[in-house]
Amino acid sequence: MLRTSDKPTRSRVKALLLGSVFAVALGGIVAGETALIFDNTAQAQNLSQPQNSQPVFSFADMVQRVQPAVVSIRVKTDETVGQGDTDAEGLPPGLTPDSPFYDFFKRFGMPGMPGGHNGSPQHRYGLAQGSGFFISADGYVVTNNHVVENATDVKVVTDNGTEHAAKVIGTDPKTDLALVKVTDGKDFPHVSFATNESRVGDWVVAVGNPFGLGGTVTAGIISARGRDIGAGPYDDFLQIDAPINKGNSGGPAFNAGGEVIGVNTAIYSPSGGSVGIGFAIPAHTAQQVVASLMDGGKVVRGWLGVQIQPVTEEIASSIGLDKARGAMVTEPQDNSPASKAGIKAGDTILSVNGQQIEDAKDLARKIAAFPPKTVVDVTLWRDGKEQTVKVDLGELPNDQVASSKSSDSGTDEHTSLSDYGLTLAPANSVGAGDSGAVITDIDPNSKASDRGLRQGDVILEAGGQTIEAPRDVSKAISGAEKAGKKAILLRVKSGDSVHFLALPLGK
Repeated sequence: MLRTSDKPTRSRVKALLLGSVFAVALGGIVAGETALIFDNTAQAQNLSQPQNSQPVFSFADMVQRVQPAVVSIRVKTDETVGQGDTDAEGLPPGLTPDSPFYDFFKRFGMPGMPGGHNGSPQHRYGLAQGSGFFISADGYVVTNNHVVENATDVKVVTDNGTEHAAKVIGTDPKTDLALVKVTDGKDFPHVSFATNESRVGDWVVAVGNPFGLGGTVTAGIISARGRDIGAGPYDDFLQIDAPINKGNSGGPAFNAGGEVIGVNTAIYSPSGGSVGIGFAIPAHTAQQVVASLMDGGKVVRGWLGVQIQPVTEEIASSIGLDKARGAMVTEPQDNSPASKAGIKAGDTILSVNGQQIEDAKDLARKIAAFPPKTVVDVTLWRDGKEQTVKVDLGELPNDQVASSKSSDSGTDEHTSLSDYGLTLAPANSVGAGDSGAVITDIDPNSKASDRGLRQGDVILEAGGQTIEAPRDVSKAISGAEKAGKKAILLRVKSGDSVHFLALPLGK
Protein backbone atom coordinates (compact mmCIF):
# COMPACT_ATOMS: atom_id res chain seq x y z
CA MET A 1 0.00 0.00 0.00
CA LEU A 2 1.25 3.53 -0.81
CA ARG A 3 2.01 5.65 2.27
CA THR A 4 1.25 9.44 2.30
CA SER A 5 4.62 10.18 3.92
CA ASP A 6 6.53 8.55 1.06
CA LYS A 7 8.19 10.86 -1.37
CA PRO A 8 6.33 10.50 -4.65
CA THR A 9 8.26 9.31 -7.62
CA ARG A 10 7.16 8.96 -11.25
CA SER A 11 6.76 5.21 -10.89
CA ARG A 12 4.83 5.54 -7.65
CA VAL A 13 2.54 8.15 -9.14
CA LYS A 14 1.90 5.83 -12.04
CA ALA A 15 1.13 3.02 -9.61
CA LEU A 16 -1.23 5.29 -7.70
CA LEU A 17 -3.11 6.26 -10.84
CA LEU A 18 -3.44 2.65 -11.98
CA GLY A 19 -4.51 1.61 -8.50
CA SER A 20 -7.08 4.38 -8.38
CA VAL A 21 -8.56 3.44 -11.69
CA PHE A 22 -8.69 -0.20 -10.61
CA ALA A 23 -10.29 0.68 -7.29
CA VAL A 24 -12.89 2.98 -8.79
CA ALA A 25 -13.79 0.26 -11.25
CA LEU A 26 -14.50 -2.00 -8.28
CA GLY A 27 -16.66 0.59 -6.51
CA GLY A 28 -14.11 1.95 -4.01
CA ILE A 29 -11.39 4.62 -3.73
CA VAL A 30 -7.76 4.83 -2.64
CA ALA A 31 -6.52 7.89 -0.75
CA GLY A 32 -3.29 7.65 1.23
CA GLU A 33 -3.80 5.10 4.03
CA THR A 34 -7.55 4.87 3.28
CA ALA A 35 -8.62 1.28 2.63
CA LEU A 36 -10.79 0.15 -0.25
CA ILE A 37 -14.44 0.98 0.35
CA PHE A 38 -17.18 -0.98 -1.45
CA ASP A 39 -20.82 -0.12 -1.87
CA ASN A 40 -22.40 -2.93 0.12
CA THR A 41 -25.88 -1.84 -0.93
CA ALA A 42 -25.32 -2.99 -4.54
CA GLN A 43 -26.74 -6.36 -5.52
CA ALA A 44 -24.03 -8.87 -6.55
CA GLN A 45 -24.64 -10.43 -9.99
CA ASN A 46 -24.72 -14.24 -10.34
CA LEU A 47 -22.63 -14.82 -13.47
CA SER A 48 -23.87 -18.39 -13.79
CA GLN A 49 -27.46 -17.39 -14.41
CA PRO A 50 -28.53 -18.19 -18.01
CA GLN A 51 -29.07 -15.28 -20.35
CA ASN A 52 -32.28 -15.57 -22.33
CA SER A 53 -30.98 -13.41 -25.16
CA GLN A 54 -28.14 -15.79 -26.12
CA PRO A 55 -29.10 -19.49 -26.44
CA VAL A 56 -26.35 -21.93 -25.41
CA PHE A 57 -25.05 -24.08 -28.31
CA SER A 58 -24.99 -27.77 -27.48
CA PHE A 59 -25.02 -31.18 -29.15
CA ALA A 60 -26.93 -32.63 -26.19
CA ASP A 61 -30.37 -32.83 -27.86
CA MET A 62 -28.95 -34.46 -30.99
CA VAL A 63 -26.83 -36.92 -28.99
CA GLN A 64 -29.79 -37.86 -26.81
CA ARG A 65 -31.75 -38.62 -29.97
CA VAL A 66 -29.16 -40.77 -31.81
CA GLN A 67 -27.15 -42.46 -29.06
CA PRO A 68 -29.62 -45.34 -28.54
CA ALA A 69 -28.82 -46.47 -32.11
CA VAL A 70 -25.09 -46.81 -31.37
CA VAL A 71 -23.97 -50.20 -30.08
CA SER A 72 -20.95 -52.00 -28.72
CA ILE A 73 -19.86 -55.13 -30.60
CA ARG A 74 -18.14 -57.98 -28.77
CA VAL A 75 -16.54 -60.70 -30.85
CA LYS A 76 -14.95 -64.05 -30.16
CA THR A 77 -12.34 -64.96 -32.75
CA ASP A 78 -10.67 -68.20 -33.78
CA GLU A 79 -7.42 -67.99 -35.71
CA THR A 80 -5.64 -71.10 -36.91
CA VAL A 81 -1.99 -70.88 -35.87
CA GLY A 82 0.81 -72.95 -37.36
CA GLN A 83 4.39 -72.71 -38.58
CA GLY A 84 3.47 -69.73 -40.69
CA ASP A 85 3.46 -67.70 -37.47
CA THR A 86 7.11 -68.40 -36.69
CA ASP A 87 10.32 -67.13 -38.14
CA ALA A 88 12.99 -69.10 -39.99
CA GLU A 89 14.40 -70.44 -36.72
CA GLY A 90 11.04 -71.66 -35.46
CA LEU A 91 10.55 -68.68 -33.14
CA PRO A 92 7.52 -66.40 -33.00
CA PRO A 93 8.30 -63.00 -34.57
CA GLY A 94 10.32 -60.83 -32.21
CA LEU A 95 11.03 -63.68 -29.74
CA THR A 96 14.68 -64.63 -29.24
CA PRO A 97 16.30 -67.29 -27.02
CA ASP A 98 17.44 -64.60 -24.57
CA SER A 99 13.90 -63.32 -24.15
CA PRO A 100 12.41 -63.80 -20.67
CA PHE A 101 9.37 -65.42 -22.34
CA TYR A 102 11.35 -67.98 -24.36
CA ASP A 103 11.20 -70.74 -21.72
CA PHE A 104 7.55 -70.01 -21.05
CA PHE A 105 6.51 -70.54 -24.67
CA LYS A 106 8.80 -73.54 -24.99
CA ARG A 107 7.31 -75.20 -21.93
CA PHE A 108 3.69 -74.56 -22.81
CA GLY A 109 3.93 -75.55 -26.41
CA MET A 110 3.96 -72.43 -28.60
CA PRO A 111 3.41 -73.73 -32.17
CA GLY A 112 6.68 -74.13 -34.04
CA MET A 113 8.82 -73.88 -30.91
CA PRO A 114 11.22 -76.64 -29.86
CA GLY A 115 9.34 -78.97 -27.53
CA GLY A 116 6.03 -77.51 -28.63
CA HIS A 117 3.48 -78.78 -31.12
CA ASN A 118 5.99 -79.32 -33.94
CA GLY A 119 4.31 -76.75 -36.13
CA SER A 120 0.94 -78.49 -36.27
CA PRO A 121 -1.98 -76.08 -36.64
CA GLN A 122 -3.44 -74.89 -33.35
CA HIS A 123 -6.49 -72.81 -32.52
CA ARG A 124 -5.93 -69.46 -30.86
CA TYR A 125 -9.01 -67.86 -29.38
CA GLY A 126 -9.37 -64.19 -28.67
CA LEU A 127 -11.79 -61.41 -27.85
CA ALA A 128 -12.31 -58.17 -29.72
CA GLN A 129 -14.46 -55.11 -29.14
CA GLY A 130 -15.63 -52.37 -31.43
CA SER A 131 -18.57 -50.15 -32.21
CA GLY A 132 -21.44 -50.12 -34.66
CA PHE A 133 -24.87 -48.60 -35.30
CA PHE A 134 -28.33 -49.74 -36.30
CA ILE A 135 -29.49 -48.68 -39.77
CA SER A 136 -32.89 -50.42 -39.65
CA ALA A 137 -35.55 -51.32 -37.14
CA ASP A 138 -35.13 -55.04 -37.85
CA GLY A 139 -31.58 -55.13 -36.52
CA TYR A 140 -29.07 -54.50 -39.30
CA VAL A 141 -25.84 -53.06 -37.85
CA VAL A 142 -22.94 -51.43 -39.71
CA THR A 143 -19.41 -51.86 -38.38
CA ASN A 144 -15.84 -52.38 -39.61
CA ASN A 145 -14.62 -55.57 -41.26
CA HIS A 146 -11.61 -55.69 -38.95
CA VAL A 147 -13.93 -55.74 -35.92
CA VAL A 148 -15.73 -58.96 -36.96
CA GLU A 149 -12.95 -60.59 -38.99
CA ASN A 150 -12.48 -64.28 -38.05
CA ALA A 151 -15.50 -64.06 -35.73
CA THR A 152 -17.01 -67.26 -34.35
CA ASP A 153 -19.48 -65.49 -32.09
CA VAL A 154 -20.86 -61.93 -32.27
CA LYS A 155 -22.77 -60.07 -29.57
CA VAL A 156 -24.36 -56.65 -29.95
CA VAL A 157 -24.76 -54.63 -26.75
CA THR A 158 -27.18 -51.73 -26.91
CA ASP A 159 -26.90 -48.39 -25.13
CA ASN A 160 -29.07 -49.62 -22.24
CA GLY A 161 -26.82 -52.66 -21.69
CA THR A 162 -29.02 -55.30 -23.34
CA GLU A 163 -27.03 -58.01 -25.10
CA HIS A 164 -28.24 -59.56 -28.36
CA ALA A 165 -26.95 -62.47 -30.43
CA ALA A 166 -25.95 -61.50 -33.98
CA LYS A 167 -24.51 -62.96 -37.16
CA VAL A 168 -22.25 -61.54 -39.86
CA ILE A 169 -24.21 -60.97 -43.10
CA GLY A 170 -21.22 -59.96 -45.20
CA THR A 171 -17.90 -58.15 -45.22
CA ASP A 172 -15.90 -56.05 -47.64
CA PRO A 173 -12.18 -56.01 -46.76
CA LYS A 174 -11.42 -53.54 -49.58
CA THR A 175 -13.32 -50.78 -47.76
CA ASP A 176 -13.14 -52.31 -44.25
CA LEU A 177 -16.93 -52.42 -43.88
CA ALA A 178 -19.17 -55.18 -42.53
CA LEU A 179 -22.88 -55.76 -42.03
CA VAL A 180 -24.16 -57.59 -38.96
CA LYS A 181 -27.74 -58.69 -38.17
CA VAL A 182 -29.22 -59.08 -34.70
CA THR A 183 -31.09 -62.38 -34.54
CA ASP A 184 -33.15 -62.03 -31.36
CA GLY A 185 -34.99 -58.74 -31.40
CA LYS A 186 -36.88 -56.11 -33.38
CA ASP A 187 -38.01 -52.47 -33.36
CA PHE A 188 -34.51 -51.15 -32.76
CA PRO A 189 -33.83 -47.39 -32.80
CA HIS A 190 -31.80 -46.60 -35.91
CA VAL A 191 -30.14 -43.77 -37.80
CA SER A 192 -29.76 -42.78 -41.45
CA PHE A 193 -26.86 -41.89 -43.70
CA ALA A 194 -26.49 -38.25 -44.74
CA THR A 195 -27.69 -37.44 -48.25
CA ASN A 196 -25.60 -34.30 -48.74
CA GLU A 197 -21.82 -34.20 -49.15
CA SER A 198 -19.91 -33.17 -46.04
CA ARG A 199 -17.66 -30.14 -46.22
CA VAL A 200 -14.34 -29.34 -44.60
CA GLY A 201 -15.13 -27.34 -41.49
CA ASP A 202 -18.49 -29.00 -40.77
CA TRP A 203 -19.16 -30.13 -37.22
CA VAL A 204 -18.75 -33.84 -36.55
CA VAL A 205 -19.74 -35.85 -33.47
CA ALA A 206 -18.23 -39.32 -32.95
CA VAL A 207 -20.06 -41.85 -30.78
CA GLY A 208 -18.58 -45.20 -29.87
CA ASN A 209 -17.01 -47.57 -27.39
CA PRO A 210 -13.36 -46.49 -26.91
CA PHE A 211 -11.26 -48.92 -24.88
CA GLY A 212 -14.46 -50.81 -23.98
CA LEU A 213 -15.65 -47.98 -21.73
CA GLY A 214 -19.13 -47.86 -23.26
CA GLY A 215 -21.03 -45.05 -24.97
CA THR A 216 -18.70 -42.08 -25.37
CA VAL A 217 -19.30 -38.86 -27.30
CA THR A 218 -16.60 -36.56 -28.74
CA ALA A 219 -16.87 -33.60 -31.10
CA GLY A 220 -14.75 -31.76 -33.64
CA ILE A 221 -14.80 -30.80 -37.30
CA ILE A 222 -14.04 -32.38 -40.63
CA SER A 223 -10.39 -31.51 -41.22
CA ALA A 224 -9.98 -32.81 -44.78
CA ARG A 225 -11.60 -34.97 -47.45
CA GLY A 226 -10.37 -37.55 -49.93
CA ARG A 227 -7.54 -38.88 -47.77
CA ASP A 228 -5.60 -41.87 -49.11
CA ILE A 229 -3.95 -43.63 -46.16
CA GLY A 230 -2.90 -46.78 -48.01
CA ALA A 231 -5.55 -48.93 -46.36
CA GLY A 232 -7.05 -50.22 -49.61
CA PRO A 233 -7.58 -49.62 -53.32
CA TYR A 234 -10.60 -47.38 -52.79
CA ASP A 235 -9.32 -45.06 -50.04
CA ASP A 236 -11.39 -41.87 -49.87
CA PHE A 237 -11.47 -41.08 -46.17
CA LEU A 238 -12.82 -38.12 -44.28
CA GLN A 239 -10.24 -36.79 -41.84
CA ILE A 240 -11.79 -35.67 -38.57
CA ASP A 241 -10.38 -34.20 -35.35
CA ALA A 242 -13.14 -35.47 -33.06
CA PRO A 243 -11.11 -37.75 -30.74
CA ILE A 244 -11.50 -41.45 -31.55
CA ASN A 245 -9.51 -44.30 -30.06
CA LYS A 246 -9.28 -48.08 -30.07
CA GLY A 247 -12.80 -49.42 -29.76
CA ASN A 248 -14.33 -46.57 -31.76
CA SER A 249 -13.84 -48.65 -34.91
CA GLY A 250 -17.12 -49.14 -36.74
CA GLY A 251 -18.89 -46.39 -34.82
CA PRO A 252 -20.72 -43.53 -36.52
CA ALA A 253 -19.61 -39.97 -37.14
CA PHE A 254 -22.65 -37.66 -37.11
CA ASN A 255 -23.26 -34.20 -38.51
CA ALA A 256 -25.00 -31.56 -36.40
CA GLY A 257 -28.36 -32.80 -37.65
CA GLY A 258 -27.82 -36.37 -36.42
CA GLU A 259 -27.17 -37.94 -39.83
CA VAL A 260 -24.31 -40.41 -40.27
CA ILE A 261 -21.61 -38.80 -42.42
CA GLY A 262 -19.01 -41.53 -41.93
CA VAL A 263 -17.91 -44.76 -40.26
CA ASN A 264 -14.94 -44.31 -37.94
CA THR A 265 -12.24 -46.77 -38.95
CA ALA A 266 -8.66 -45.63 -38.28
CA ILE A 267 -6.46 -43.13 -36.49
CA TYR A 268 -2.99 -41.76 -37.04
CA SER A 269 -1.17 -41.98 -33.76
CA PRO A 270 2.51 -42.33 -32.84
CA SER A 271 1.43 -43.04 -29.25
CA GLY A 272 -1.57 -45.30 -29.81
CA GLY A 273 -4.02 -42.70 -28.49
CA SER A 274 -5.90 -39.92 -30.24
CA VAL A 275 -3.81 -37.00 -31.48
CA GLY A 276 -6.68 -35.39 -33.36
CA ILE A 277 -6.21 -37.21 -36.67
CA GLY A 278 -8.91 -39.79 -37.30
CA PHE A 279 -10.35 -41.25 -40.48
CA ALA A 280 -13.93 -42.15 -41.37
CA ILE A 281 -15.36 -43.94 -44.42
CA PRO A 282 -17.69 -41.44 -46.15
CA ALA A 283 -21.43 -42.03 -46.03
CA HIS A 284 -21.81 -42.39 -49.81
CA THR A 285 -19.24 -45.21 -49.87
CA ALA A 286 -20.75 -46.94 -46.86
CA GLN A 287 -24.25 -46.74 -48.35
CA GLN A 288 -23.20 -48.44 -51.58
CA VAL A 289 -21.28 -51.20 -49.82
CA VAL A 290 -24.01 -51.83 -47.24
CA ALA A 291 -26.69 -52.05 -49.94
CA SER A 292 -24.65 -54.71 -51.77
CA LEU A 293 -23.98 -56.68 -48.58
CA MET A 294 -27.64 -56.57 -47.64
CA ASP A 295 -28.65 -57.70 -51.11
CA GLY A 296 -26.29 -60.63 -51.61
CA GLY A 297 -23.78 -60.81 -48.77
CA LYS A 298 -20.94 -59.54 -50.95
CA VAL A 299 -19.90 -56.47 -52.91
CA VAL A 300 -19.93 -56.74 -56.71
CA ARG A 301 -17.85 -54.12 -58.52
CA GLY A 302 -17.25 -53.16 -62.10
CA TRP A 303 -13.96 -54.28 -63.67
CA LEU A 304 -11.98 -52.57 -66.41
CA GLY A 305 -8.90 -54.80 -66.29
CA VAL A 306 -5.89 -52.50 -66.49
CA GLN A 307 -2.77 -51.77 -64.51
CA ILE A 308 -2.49 -48.02 -64.04
CA GLN A 309 -0.15 -45.40 -62.67
CA PRO A 310 -0.29 -41.66 -61.93
CA VAL A 311 0.52 -39.11 -64.62
CA THR A 312 3.37 -36.81 -63.53
CA GLU A 313 4.11 -33.40 -65.01
CA GLU A 314 7.06 -34.86 -66.91
CA ILE A 315 4.96 -37.70 -68.31
CA ALA A 316 2.23 -35.24 -69.30
CA SER A 317 4.80 -33.12 -71.14
CA SER A 318 6.27 -36.13 -72.92
CA ILE A 319 2.89 -37.24 -74.30
CA GLY A 320 1.66 -33.74 -75.15
CA LEU A 321 -0.97 -33.53 -72.41
CA ASP A 322 -1.74 -30.02 -71.13
CA LYS A 323 -1.22 -30.95 -67.47
CA ALA A 324 -0.84 -33.92 -65.16
CA ARG A 325 -4.27 -35.56 -65.04
CA GLY A 326 -5.95 -38.86 -65.66
CA ALA A 327 -4.53 -42.36 -65.19
CA MET A 328 -1.96 -43.96 -67.49
CA VAL A 329 -2.43 -47.58 -68.55
CA THR A 330 0.74 -49.59 -68.03
CA GLU A 331 -0.74 -52.94 -69.00
CA PRO A 332 -4.20 -54.12 -70.09
CA GLN A 333 -4.91 -57.58 -68.75
CA ASP A 334 -5.44 -60.45 -71.14
CA ASN A 335 -9.10 -61.04 -72.05
CA SER A 336 -10.15 -58.09 -69.91
CA PRO A 337 -12.88 -55.59 -70.88
CA ALA A 338 -10.15 -53.02 -71.55
CA SER A 339 -8.17 -55.22 -73.93
CA LYS A 340 -11.35 -56.26 -75.76
CA ALA A 341 -12.22 -52.59 -76.24
CA GLY A 342 -8.79 -51.84 -77.71
CA ILE A 343 -7.24 -49.97 -74.78
CA LYS A 344 -3.46 -50.21 -74.99
CA ALA A 345 -0.44 -49.64 -72.78
CA GLY A 346 0.47 -45.95 -72.90
CA ASP A 347 -3.14 -44.76 -73.19
CA THR A 348 -4.13 -42.18 -70.60
CA ILE A 349 -7.73 -42.43 -69.36
CA LEU A 350 -9.15 -38.92 -68.97
CA SER A 351 -12.83 -39.53 -68.23
CA VAL A 352 -15.49 -42.23 -67.83
CA ASN A 353 -19.04 -41.40 -68.93
CA GLY A 354 -18.07 -37.75 -68.89
CA GLN A 355 -16.74 -37.84 -65.32
CA GLN A 356 -13.22 -36.42 -65.23
CA ILE A 357 -10.51 -38.73 -63.86
CA GLU A 358 -8.19 -36.92 -61.47
CA ASP A 359 -5.69 -39.71 -60.87
CA ALA A 360 -5.24 -43.48 -60.72
CA LYS A 361 -7.13 -43.87 -57.41
CA ASP A 362 -10.01 -41.83 -58.78
CA LEU A 363 -10.30 -44.17 -61.80
CA ALA A 364 -10.37 -47.24 -59.54
CA ARG A 365 -13.16 -45.75 -57.41
CA LYS A 366 -15.27 -44.63 -60.36
CA ILE A 367 -15.03 -47.96 -62.22
CA ALA A 368 -15.83 -49.90 -59.02
CA ALA A 369 -19.00 -47.84 -58.57
CA PHE A 370 -20.50 -49.24 -61.80
CA PRO A 371 -22.23 -52.64 -61.73
CA PRO A 372 -20.84 -55.35 -64.02
CA LYS A 373 -22.14 -55.45 -67.61
CA THR A 374 -22.46 -51.66 -67.68
CA VAL A 375 -21.33 -50.14 -70.98
CA VAL A 376 -19.32 -46.98 -70.34
CA ASP A 377 -17.65 -44.39 -72.58
CA VAL A 378 -13.93 -44.17 -71.79
CA THR A 379 -12.13 -41.10 -73.13
CA LEU A 380 -8.44 -41.70 -73.82
CA TRP A 381 -5.42 -39.59 -74.67
CA ARG A 382 -3.55 -41.44 -77.42
CA ASP A 383 -1.01 -40.20 -79.98
CA GLY A 384 -1.52 -36.58 -78.95
CA LYS A 385 -5.31 -36.46 -79.19
CA GLU A 386 -8.49 -37.57 -77.45
CA GLN A 387 -10.60 -40.49 -78.55
CA THR A 388 -13.48 -42.36 -76.95
CA VAL A 389 -14.06 -46.11 -76.80
CA LYS A 390 -17.00 -48.06 -75.40
CA VAL A 391 -16.18 -50.65 -72.75
CA ASP A 392 -18.50 -53.39 -71.48
CA LEU A 393 -17.39 -53.68 -67.85
CA GLY A 394 -16.91 -57.08 -66.28
CA GLU A 395 -17.10 -58.22 -62.66
CA LEU A 396 -14.04 -57.58 -60.53
CA PRO A 397 -12.43 -60.99 -59.86
CA ASN A 398 -10.85 -61.87 -56.54
CA ASP A 399 -7.45 -62.48 -58.10
CA GLN A 400 -6.15 -60.48 -61.02
CA VAL A 401 -3.14 -61.55 -63.04
CA ALA A 402 -1.55 -59.18 -65.53
CA SER A 403 0.90 -60.39 -68.13
CA SER A 404 2.57 -58.81 -71.11
CA LYS A 405 2.91 -60.27 -74.58
CA SER A 406 6.46 -60.76 -75.74
CA SER A 407 8.28 -61.76 -78.88
CA ASP A 408 11.73 -63.02 -79.75
CA SER A 409 14.31 -60.37 -80.51
CA GLY A 410 16.86 -62.75 -81.94
CA THR A 411 19.73 -60.34 -81.38
CA ASP A 412 22.79 -60.24 -79.19
CA GLU A 413 23.96 -56.64 -79.34
CA HIS A 414 25.04 -54.44 -76.45
CA THR A 415 24.56 -50.68 -76.43
CA SER A 416 26.05 -47.96 -74.25
CA LEU A 417 24.13 -44.71 -73.85
CA SER A 418 26.84 -42.72 -72.12
CA ASP A 419 24.87 -39.45 -72.08
CA TYR A 420 22.28 -41.18 -69.92
CA GLY A 421 24.59 -43.41 -67.90
CA LEU A 422 23.05 -46.61 -69.28
CA THR A 423 24.45 -49.86 -70.62
CA LEU A 424 21.85 -52.08 -72.26
CA ALA A 425 21.71 -55.68 -73.42
CA PRO A 426 19.00 -57.81 -75.04
CA ALA A 427 16.63 -59.02 -72.37
CA ASN A 428 16.70 -62.58 -73.75
CA SER A 429 20.48 -62.71 -73.43
CA VAL A 430 20.29 -62.62 -69.65
CA GLY A 431 16.99 -64.42 -69.13
CA ALA A 432 15.07 -61.20 -68.40
CA GLY A 433 12.38 -61.83 -71.01
CA ASP A 434 11.87 -62.55 -74.66
CA SER A 435 11.98 -58.92 -75.78
CA GLY A 436 13.08 -55.53 -74.55
CA ALA A 437 16.42 -54.10 -73.44
CA VAL A 438 17.69 -54.88 -69.96
CA ILE A 439 19.82 -52.38 -68.03
CA THR A 440 23.06 -54.19 -67.22
CA ASP A 441 24.84 -51.15 -65.76
CA ILE A 442 23.81 -47.68 -64.69
CA ASP A 443 25.69 -44.63 -63.44
CA PRO A 444 24.24 -43.82 -59.99
CA ASN A 445 24.84 -40.10 -60.69
CA SER A 446 23.03 -40.11 -64.05
CA LYS A 447 19.67 -38.58 -64.92
CA ALA A 448 18.38 -42.09 -65.62
CA SER A 449 19.18 -43.12 -62.05
CA ASP A 450 17.58 -39.93 -60.75
CA ARG A 451 14.36 -40.88 -62.52
CA GLY A 452 14.24 -44.28 -60.82
CA LEU A 453 15.82 -46.63 -63.40
CA ARG A 454 17.78 -49.46 -61.82
CA GLN A 455 20.08 -52.27 -62.92
CA GLY A 456 17.92 -55.21 -64.02
CA ASP A 457 15.03 -53.07 -65.25
CA VAL A 458 13.77 -53.95 -68.73
CA ILE A 459 12.82 -51.17 -71.16
CA LEU A 460 9.78 -52.44 -73.08
CA GLU A 461 8.85 -49.28 -74.99
CA ALA A 462 10.46 -45.94 -75.74
CA GLY A 463 8.53 -43.05 -77.25
CA GLY A 464 5.59 -45.35 -77.96
CA GLN A 465 7.76 -47.80 -79.95
CA THR A 466 8.11 -51.43 -78.92
CA ILE A 467 11.70 -52.30 -77.97
CA GLU A 468 13.02 -55.54 -79.40
CA ALA A 469 16.70 -54.81 -78.82
CA PRO A 470 18.95 -52.13 -77.25
CA ARG A 471 19.45 -50.36 -80.58
CA ASP A 472 15.73 -49.57 -80.64
CA VAL A 473 16.15 -47.50 -77.46
CA SER A 474 18.98 -45.52 -79.05
CA LYS A 475 16.90 -44.90 -82.19
CA ALA A 476 13.90 -43.76 -80.20
CA ILE A 477 15.97 -41.32 -78.15
CA SER A 478 17.64 -39.89 -81.25
CA GLY A 479 14.26 -39.45 -82.92
CA ALA A 480 12.82 -37.67 -79.88
CA GLU A 481 15.84 -35.35 -79.69
CA LYS A 482 15.52 -34.44 -83.38
CA ALA A 483 11.82 -33.71 -82.85
CA GLY A 484 12.78 -31.19 -80.14
CA LYS A 485 11.15 -33.08 -77.28
CA LYS A 486 12.30 -32.40 -73.75
CA ALA A 487 11.69 -35.95 -72.52
CA ILE A 488 10.94 -39.42 -73.82
CA LEU A 489 8.39 -41.74 -72.28
CA LEU A 490 9.75 -45.18 -71.33
CA ARG A 491 7.70 -48.20 -70.41
CA VAL A 492 9.74 -50.20 -67.92
CA LYS A 493 9.37 -53.54 -66.22
CA SER A 494 10.80 -53.68 -62.70
CA GLY A 495 10.47 -57.13 -61.18
CA ASP A 496 6.83 -58.12 -61.66
CA SER A 497 5.48 -54.58 -62.10
CA VAL A 498 5.32 -52.42 -65.20
CA HIS A 499 5.27 -48.61 -65.15
CA PHE A 500 6.02 -45.53 -67.24
CA LEU A 501 8.58 -42.83 -66.57
CA ALA A 502 9.75 -39.76 -68.45
CA LEU A 503 13.51 -39.59 -69.16
CA PRO A 504 14.75 -36.01 -69.77
CA LEU A 505 16.62 -35.63 -73.05
CA GLY A 506 19.93 -33.88 -73.72
CA LYS A 507 23.30 -34.03 -72.05
